[in-house]
Amino acid sequence: MAGSIASITLIAFTFLLMPAKADAQSYRFTNVAIEGNQRIESGTILNFAGIARGETISAGQLNEAYQRILGSGLFEEVSINPRGNTLEIRVVEYPTISKIAFEGNTRIKDEDLVGQIESASRQVYNPTKVERDAATIVDAYAQSGRSAARVTPKVIRRSDNRVDLVFEIFEGQKIEVQRLSFVGNRAFSDRRLRRVVDSKQAGLFRAIINRDTFVQDRIEFDKQLLADFYAARGYVDFRVTGTNAELARERDTYFVTFNIEEGQQFTFGDITVVSELPEADAAEYQDALRVKPGQIYTPTQVENSIARMERLGVRNGVDFMRVEPRITRNDRELTLDVEFALVRGPRIFVERIDIEGNTTTLDRVIRRQFDTVEGDPFNPREIREAAERIRALDYFETADVDAREGSTPDQVVVDVDVEEKSTGSLSFGASYSTSSGIGFSIGFSERNFLGRGQRLSAQVSASSDTANYRINFVEPAFLGRDVAFGLDFGLVETTDDFSFYDTTLGTFRPSLTFPVSENGRLSLLYSAAYKDMSNYTGTSGILAREVARGDEFASGVGYEYTYDTRRTGLNPNAGVLLAFGQEFYGLGGDQEYIKTSARAIAQTKVFNEELTLRATLEGGALNFSGEDSRAVDRYSGQIIRGFEPNGIGPTESLEQLGGNYFASLKFDAEFPLGLPEEYGITGGAFYDIGALWDVDTAGATGPVASTGFKPRQAVGVSLIWQSPFGPLRFNFSHALEKEPGDKTQAFDLSVVTRF
Repeated sequence: MAGSIASITLIAFTFLLMPAKADAQSYRFTNVAIEGNQRIESGTILNFAGIARGETISAGQLNEAYQRILGSGLFEEVSINPRGNTLEIRVVEYPTISKIAFEGNTRIKDEDLVGQIESASRQVYNPTKVERDAATIVDAYAQSGRSAARVTPKVIRRSDNRVDLVFEIFEGQKIEVQRLSFVGNRAFSDRRLRRVVDSKQAGLFRAIINRDTFVQDRIEFDKQLLADFYAARGYVDFRVTGTNAELARERDTYFVTFNIEEGQQFTFGDITVVSELPEADAAEYQDALRVKPGQIYTPTQVENSIARMERLGVRNGVDFMRVEPRITRNDRELTLDVEFALVRGPRIFVERIDIEGNTTTLDRVIRRQFDTVEGDPFNPREIREAAERIRALDYFETADVDAREGSTPDQVVVDVDVEEKSTGSLSFGASYSTSSGIGFSIGFSERNFLGRGQRLSAQVSASSDTANYRINFVEPAFLGRDVAFGLDFGLVETTDDFSFYDTTLGTFRPSLTFPVSENGRLSLLYSAAYKDMSNYTGTSGILAREVARGDEFASGVGYEYTYDTRRTGLNPNAGVLLAFGQEFYGLGGDQEYIKTSARAIAQTKVFNEELTLRATLEGGALNFSGEDSRAVDRYSGQIIRGFEPNGIGPTESLEQLGGNYFASLKFDAEFPLGLPEEYGITGGAFYDIGALWDVDTAGATGPVASTGFKPRQAVGVSLIWQSPFGPLRFNFSHALEKEPGDKTQAFDLSVVTRF
């Protein structure tokens, strides 16, 4: 009985004298007395001791019993004393924890810390466990960049053998990365490699707005980023030989150095396909390859080639076909010959796919990232690709995908373990311009709406002369297919004094987008638009005639084809985007016309990726039948830099009319300025040439200028700042070629849109 002296009768008690050589003592007891226990039963303590009835106990075994009782973690003190025929065990129980508190923490909330420690209320106090908890809290602060944090556990004694456990926390300051350096790099500069790693240097702007901090796990991640960067550029022998994170004497900053070995850059040598399967023709699979000899070697191109051939094998009905890349290294020529062998893989099937950890996201959202379903042949490469697609959703903090043996040796179970994270955002903004005055905006965005993988966004913005309302919805897997269904609603109302009339524009646009090739996608859409012009106060006869037509409705269908090499990323330093589309209006409504648009963008990086070159060609055409176009239909806006929005093109009485056709060609260069990378400032230069032309002159009361194709030209320089509010571009322009009535613009500020 707890709290009392328990007597347990054993068979006998005897002292045995061993031979002189052993000179050891043994015991056998008739009674065991246990004292000091309050909560723990005497029988439980005796079980910890492991003393069996009638067993002869040596002094060493008696010590082992002591260690077992102490090792249970239930007792603060334990003593074992043989007294005649009685074994006396005295214990002092650890107290129970009444409550746990945290003091000094402001950066991490109490509820977050409670979820990380092992100790809990109403459990037995264990000093070893508490020390681990203190180390866990310190590690949590280190992950947020506060590596100087200290945690001291304190115990406050209460009545009835209870204690309050208090963790006193000194959070300390964030310790920044003062300098990121690289040793051993020849092909790429420190500046270029700093853009690769996730860690950033803390400098002038970061110290004020968005300072970076030292996190050990991030340094480990940086090593993998560097390896991936070099591997994608043919440096197959690259490795990080070590990292050195040195704390400054003042203990407020780190100096981080990566020691690397780049090795040599390799290119593809001979590319061949051999088949060990009678039903697979090697020549057919050779023709499916896109990689060519002489190209810089990248593992991505090898993986893409394997995936392309395996998909072809599925279409041809070749069961369990696997593609094995056999690489032969030629150090003299710095080439890698790749032989793709078509072989028969093991006859293993996917038994099932188990998904755990998704509390919000529906199982089907994760399952549709797999090309494999239950009963399909097991393909490790496809499982790896599915894992990457799940992570690319950006719905989860972590996403682990593993395969294990199923119910039989020829079956596997794919386990998916995810941890959800927030996917919604609410934004507020304010703006000011000399033409529009003060404006504000509020927006909502959810990337995983109701856990269905759908995207929903809504935005309202307004200024003194403009109100803009927009709602956008996208279902990326319509009817369970690789088809994106989109809905776009928009309403824009303007009372712009510069155009001398008010407008109301409403749009409703559903669309379906699906792949038609590896890099090509096709969109089919329907568009309905409401357009109204009113309250005209100018002197243009053309605009007055168009405003007099009042509100009009347009309804039509269209398509857009895009070809984007960035989808496969075969060349990490270059990419091409091509887009062409047409919309045919006249399905009811008041207008009948065809709208054609085209765009081509090409970008490459040269001089060890320090200089980015980009060329953009755009154009559009409106072809009306019946009624002429109106200003709300025609192209306007900023066709090229160096001119104000709606600042070029046809005019009547110096009032801009817009045009039925536009074309522009823009050349951009971006380069470092030699400033520290932590400032986030780079330079740019541009040359733009473009034209906006053609308008019907019916109703004109004054001279109409610039109706023909007359290209304008402008040059300029830019400052590009990676600000906390997003990348901003400050353009300083000079118009080289302009026409009477054009409105030039020497400076403008815009948000950078990355190609």
